[in-house]
Amino acid sequence: MADLNGFNANEVEPTASFEAIPAGKYLAAITESEMKPTKNGSGSYLQLTLTILEGEYKGRVVWARLNLANPNQTAVKIAQSDLSAVCRAVGVMTPKDSCELHNIPLLITVKVKKREDNGELTNEVKGFEPKAAATGKPQQAPANSTTPPWRR
Repeated sequence: MADLNGFNANEVEPTASFEAIPAGKYLAAITESEMKPTKNGSGSYLQLTLTILEGEYKGRVVWARLNLANPNQTAVKIAQSDLSAVCRAVGVMTPKDSCELHNIPLLITVKVKKREDNGELTNEVKGFEPKAAATGKPQQAPANSTTPPWRR
């Protein structure tokens, strides 16, 4: 038996189910970052916690893992490219610490994939763009374009 110190469930919102959010583009901000060792201990990755800032999924969290130190140089190159995209998206080109990337809105592309270990759906962040990409005007076809509007 455990003493719950007068806990009152009426005063606390219950945990909602934590299913994957639909694939798409979301306005988000990096709210946490941490270097972590890889599962096999042969390298480390920068884990970015991204919080959705608006819309139906406001407040939901997704993660990006950037393998910045890894024996697989392809993984490192991909991670460095992703970090470059993050830096450009938030306008911090030469961060000395990952906390310099925090709390600056950016547009993220979220994918949904099936986990190999348990078959559950999970989110994966696959792209980073400046916030302006989310609020810019739709691109217009040139006035002399012969392409129909529904195909532009």
